[in-house]
Amino acid sequence: MLPLKPIVLFSFLSLALGSSPSWSETGADARYEILAESLLRDAIARETAFGMGAVPAYANSLREHLISVGFPENAVQIVPLGETASLVVRYTGDGSSGRKPILFSSHMDVVPADPNDWVRDPFELQEDDTFYYGRGVLDNKFDVSILTTLFTALRQEGYVPNRDLIIAFTGDEESYQATVQQLTRDYREAIDAEFAFVVDGGGGALNDAGEAFQFKVGFAEKTYATFAVTARNPGGHSSMPRSDNAIFELSDALQRLQGYRFPLQTNEITLTYFERTAPLIGGDVGDAMTRIVADPSDTEAINLLREQPEYVGTLGTTCIPTMLAGGHAENALPQSATATVNCRIFPGNGVEDTLDVLRRVAGNSELEWGIVGEPVSSDASPFNTEIMTAISNSLETLHPGVPVIPQMGSGTTDGAFFRAAGIPSYSVTGIFINPKDSFAHGLNERVPKVSIRESLIFWRAMIDQLAGPTRVPSN
Repeated sequence: MLPLKPIVLFSFLSLALGSSPSWSETGADARYEILAESLLRDAIARETAFGMGAVPAYANSLREHLISVGFPENAVQIVPLGETASLVVRYTGDGSSGRKPILFSSHMDVVPADPNDWVRDPFELQEDDTFYYGRGVLDNKFDVSILTTLFTALRQEGYVPNRDLIIAFTGDEESYQATVQQLTRDYREAIDAEFAFVVDGGGGALNDAGEAFQFKVGFAEKTYATFAVTARNPGGHSSMPRSDNAIFELSDALQRLQGYRFPLQTNEITLTYFERTAPLIGGDVGDAMTRIVADPSDTEAINLLREQPEYVGTLGTTCIPTMLAGGHAENALPQSATATVNCRIFPGNGVEDTLDVLRRVAGNSELEWGIVGEPVSSDASPFNTEIMTAISNSLETLHPGVPVIPQMGSGTTDGAFFRAAGIPSYSVTGIFINPKDSFAHGLNERVPKVSIRESLIFWRAMIDQLAGPTRVPSN
């Protein structure tokens, strides 16, 4: 991993940008594109996975940068929590709209990455003609860098919004999500808002020709729940095998789970998503979407869509084993074997109800089941015409006429906790990417380089529409 650049470089760069207006009629000022890339380069070099303890230093570097461009110290607050932290930034408006703030949220942590498995060093921002590469470059340090650059540009313009704007960068979205819970529970006044943009999901899709064909906005998420299932056995010496064996029993249960599919479920969001996406996709997949909208019992259409990883989560609850542990010595019969089963539960279904299904399907009453952590569920955010119109308008200079489509997220973001706390949340990013190139959590994670420019243009336009057009106070 390359050594981190001194934080002071960001301060000098930021101040060198000057205070003149930063946007032209055609897009973002190139100086802010340079800043966003520099912030992203520093971010990727920080191994902010759970257990590394690197998030507080990253949060502090962002805080120092924002203070250097003119934010008051009391407007940029680090909220510590164990080995991690959150960063809350308030951009004070003039209050002329009489409306509550807008909250923007992304997360500073990443999932682990083993450099030995990657083609490139995951903790060094690398690039080719098309992409940037690195752990977190798509999920979610890109958007942290974009939001930081956006607030920098607004501050240096002297922009005065008609309501407060708030950033909440959380520190453990990829693990326990304790930081967002801390903010909603103990710092509600600091992050309270009319609505939140969770800048970690949604966004634009490109086809194989590089053309934008849809832009998704997340209105709801499935409940994230993890279960542990354990088989136990007296064990013994491996030279004297028993007919019962903890590993075999656990394996049998997992095979039964492998063959089970939860029933199809739909709601207004998913049906609207299929209806609007079908003509854009075309072919057998698009036809299957159309058929499900017309007849949710169409088994052939259901099975076809379930074979598509990007759509299977939209069809109902899914549960999949993700980790295994068992045995205590190579020459001993296993005394226990445990599997971790991760479920994404369709709205309207409870955690306990889902666990009951897993117990029944596993078919072994001797297995021990438990819930890992504290799952959270939340209702869908209400349809917001103002937001959808602002998104459509903000995309017009980038991808004219691209359809804006509501969706239900198959994964869980911090938005689920904001919704549960009563803050309607919408998952949106300015990134357009071909689903085939989306390697978040995987090897050789990447993001299109043009996304820096496009994201800055998109979010600047969104600010103008939702917090008032550009206004610089008179001296």
